Amino acid sequence: MADFGEILHNIGEFGLFQKTILFALCFPNFFLPFHFASVVFTQSDPERYCNTDWIQEAAPNLTAEEQLNLTLPREEDGIFSRCRMFVPVDWDIHAIRDYGLNETTGCMNGWVYGSMLYQSTIVTDFDLVCDQTHLLGVAQTVLMAGIVTGCLLLGLFAESFGRKRATQIPVVLMVVFTVATGFSPTYPFYLASQFVVGIGYGGYRLNSVILSKVFL
Repeated sequence: MADFGEILHNIGEFGLFQKTILFALCFPNFFLPFHFASVVFTQSDPERYCNTDWIQEAAPNLTAEEQLNLTLPREEDGIFSRCRMFVPVDWDIHAIRDYGLNETTGCMNGWVYGSMLYQSTIVTDFDLVCDQTHLLGVAQTVLMAGIVTGCLLLGLFAESFGRKRATQIPVVLMVVFTVATGFSPTYPFYLASQFVVGIGYGGYRLNSVILSKVFL
């Protein structure tokens, strides 16, 4: 029986077949860096301030500038606070204008986002602002944890079921859950999707590199 070396010699050590397989293995890697670069866009933090529509019950005809001046404190540099608002009161608009509001609190009714470069980001979709800003870092950590998990799980999987399956399954995971990430209705669902994408990325990168060496 001919050994593997003789078979390769007869069909060509690096012919069209090997080049096609190698290209197919490398092709998904061209798209993976875009997933990491997308963090710059998906985590963009636009201009924002607390939603203070409560004052419209006292004066529905206020302009946007008047509403902000009456309901938002200013920072030391003179701009409106992005995370604080004056505590709502049941006074009439004349009392509010005459005496002003002094007691502040965190945003009680969400945020109003403005001057947005993109239609939406995970910051605006899930309100990852102010005391929730740290959750942006959690999302990145979950992705990296998924990559480590994928390397461990699919590395062992390949030893039992082969590198071919260990590269096909991660590609399916990446495609399906990358799309799912874009339609995430909640932040926990977003984290779960990112974790599975990381598993796919880690498993594919590990096994595709090893499998590619067979054709080199």
